[in-house]
Amino acid sequence: MTDHEEHVAPLRASDAERDAVEALLQHHYAVGRLTLPELEERVALAYEARSRTQLDALVRDLPAQAAATPQGGGVDSRLLVILLCVAPPAALVYWLIARRPAPGRRPSGSAATGQS
Repeated sequence: MTDHEEHVAPLRASDAERDAVEALLQHHYAVGRLTLPELEERVALAYEARSRTQLDALVRDLPAQAAATPQGGGVDSRLLVILLCVAPPAALVYWLIARRPAPGRRPSGSAATGQS
């Protein structure tokens, strides 16, 4: 391969990069940016992709990972996506627990006084 051909050929994608794109797509599905058919189609295309350019095209219309992470919600979105796929009831429990206010803090607007 000549020096010119090395610069023209797209970089090959690794299995780890395909897995990362799948996780990102599942996150965007979990937060409602993708429908289930879109997720399935894009994941299939991710595992068929041979180059990084093909993988990049699958997430080009979605926000970057930094913008996609929840802001102080306390929910690990990767864990939530895995639980949604494996055990939806466990995902619901995890989500509810993670959304609880921190100990010692009342939810805003609470009228409870703690007396019976």
